[in-house]
Amino acid sequence: MSSAGLAGDPASKVLTYIARCQQSVVESPVVTVPIKTLVADDSPRTAGEDDGHVRVLAESERAYPPITVHRATMRVIDGGHRLRAAQLRGQSDIAVRFFDGEREDAFVLSVAANANNGLPLSSADRLAAAGRILGFHSEWSDRAIASVTGLSARKVAEMRRRQAGAGADSRVRVGMDGRARPVNRLQGRELAGELIKANPDASLRQIAKAAGVSPGTAADVRKRLREGCDPVPARLREETMRRDRQDRTATGDTVSRRRTRPSTDLVPIFDALCKDPSLRFSEIGRLVLRLFDSCAAATRQRDRIVDNVPAHCREQVAELLLSYAEIWQDIAVELNEGQRVAPRRVI
Repeated sequence: MSSAGLAGDPASKVLTYIARCQQSVVESPVVTVPIKTLVADDSPRTAGEDDGHVRVLAESERAYPPITVHRATMRVIDGGHRLRAAQLRGQSDIAVRFFDGEREDAFVLSVAANANNGLPLSSADRLAAAGRILGFHSEWSDRAIASVTGLSARKVAEMRRRQAGAGADSRVRVGMDGRARPVNRLQGRELAGELIKANPDASLRQIAKAAGVSPGTAADVRKRLREGCDPVPARLREETMRRDRQDRTATGDTVSRRRTRPSTDLVPIFDALCKDPSLRFSEIGRLVLRLFDSCAAATRQRDRIVDNVPAHCREQVAELLLSYAEIWQDIAVELNEGQRVAPRRVI
């Protein structure tokens, strides 16, 4: 089984594709494999398996379900904890079901298997997995990647914007419903216009498939060209340009956001709140004060945090900080303006 067909076939469905991969594993016969032949170095768990969970499994007298292994590389797709527990028990063999497919397929299957089952992936693991999937499946929609990793579609969209080169060459993305949609409707219409000019006899279906647009859009482009008009309506061109400017502004604001006042000016405000009886003697008030105390501690230890967060997880820590900062901003808007803000989902 290969993911190349999915990437090139707009009619393929991401979730159906993953289900087919999973079904191929279920239908694979269980075989006994020497543990020493297996490789466990490509897990979506960036920090490795949890030692406590491994010990619990090792002490259990229950038989383990078969682990899933990528036949071509002998890498463990699902069952890293069971593998280590078997080693701790002193086993030399373990029950295995094989998956036959590309290495990229194996990783997607591993993420899907570990995102919510057994010991779920951590937030950092999900973020790292989404980054990898964006690298080799940039044509997948944000919702499709979110469905695999357990992140929100908004989070995947943010990662896509920040990940240099991710999806830059993809004209379409395959959504959860299997339909291919152009990443940029303006570009889709322009490409359809170029294809129609180069091959006037091509069918609308052929043009639509090549340009990543609907047959109806291809028909409208052909009609506009025959009338001597721009294949892109002026309103669509203006909307696209305005949206691009907004996206660039939003991304820049997220990256470059700074405090509105020096941190030293916040100390008197915090001290005054700590003396307020309405906060000190209410459950929510004490929660708010504890949270602000943590923020104050982070401010005091800012340089130590920046200098000492391990290199391998700096990106994930930064991702969480930015996400929680956005949540605090939403709460501030509600408190300051009385405007309800849709809650953000952070995993």
